[in-house]
Amino acid sequence: MNPGTRNYALVTAAYWGFTLTDGALRMLVLLHFYRLGYSPFTLAFLFLLYEAAGVVANLVGGWLATRFGIARMLAVGLATQITGFLLLSALSPHWSAALSVAWVVVAQGICGVAKDLTKTASKSAIKLTAGAASGRLFRWVAFFTGSKNAMKGVGFFLGGLLLQALGFQHALWTMAALLALVLAGVLAFVPPLMGRSKASKSARELFAKNRGINLLAAARVLLFGARDVWFVVGVPVFLYASGWTFTMVGGFLAAWTIGYGAVQALAPAIVRRSDDGLSREVPAARTWSAVLAAVPVLLVALVAAEVPRLEWVVVGGLAVFGVAFAVNSSVHSYLILAYAGSEKAAEDVGFYYAANALGRFFGTLMSGLLYQGFGLAGALTGSAVMLAACWAVTLALPAQRGKALQPAPH
Repeated sequence: MNPGTRNYALVTAAYWGFTLTDGALRMLVLLHFYRLGYSPFTLAFLFLLYEAAGVVANLVGGWLATRFGIARMLAVGLATQITGFLLLSALSPHWSAALSVAWVVVAQGICGVAKDLTKTASKSAIKLTAGAASGRLFRWVAFFTGSKNAMKGVGFFLGGLLLQALGFQHALWTMAALLALVLAGVLAFVPPLMGRSKASKSARELFAKNRGINLLAAARVLLFGARDVWFVVGVPVFLYASGWTFTMVGGFLAAWTIGYGAVQALAPAIVRRSDDGLSREVPAARTWSAVLAAVPVLLVALVAAEVPRLEWVVVGGLAVFGVAFAVNSSVHSYLILAYAGSEKAAEDVGFYYAANALGRFFGTLMSGLLYQGFGLAGALTGSAVMLAACWAVTLALPAQRGKALQPAPH
């Protein structure tokens, strides 16, 4: 195995371990506090600092990974996640509701920093290990992203299972122990200086991205906001309120995310490849954005019509949504690396995933507000509006490398 492939495998395995526990954490917090009687908006509020912290963590993480190396940032991300788990496990049932919410929000914020430090470092490693071959880059990005989301889906199921079997505190301790093993592996096997380069010297330089990256970042805000506006609170609470158990809810979200990850991994077989890496891939992003926008529109109509066995109609509709969303996300994940410069790939990726985190933050906030005010139909309407805007932004994505790499106007 050549060094590039070896390092890609090591980073991917480390991120699998992280993602498994991150998915479990979301289910633990959501289901535990819903059982305690928290409202949909309060549940969404518990995740807001987690998502907001990711905006800063991605920007800073990309800069730090460029300056200090990817392995060190992976280690920092894993250690930060362990700290967040242990802090969350110290939550006492005897505390007031206000103190409990504040404690969980802070602990979730620490985990949000951990997630995006780890993700930025991991995605940057792919650009370095894949080299200049666009075909290999697309395959490696698709496998990494798809397998990561499949692992996150397993984590959703694991979270529901651990909550039911071990309880909130012991589940967190178990997950912290698993991550400690992953951290030891990163320290032992990943080259410490991989990805180290000359970092930007000013904020202006850090934010001076090319036209392709800026437009793709805007599309990413809308794409992930459109997912999380129903995914974070709306669907899990809707299914639980429809009579599903914790394990059933976690199992469905696990199956959805695993299937979504599998489609992402298959994206290179779905999207036609071009020699220049952009001329077919960018039109594919536009087409799949249009397809995706149509799905929540149809679901809103079915929810409004109060069709029989509504929860199963929603499950089927979201399966279709997952396929189109997976292809969109995979093409976007490839395009950011295609648009990124090789010398400061970590900074470019960090900027892009800061936009990703901003979209998740907005989607999480609107998920609680729209579901509490208008039910599932409101959450799905919000998703449809954001996806229509995402499609409009993709129409401006440059499909030629010269135009893509033009600096943004100041």
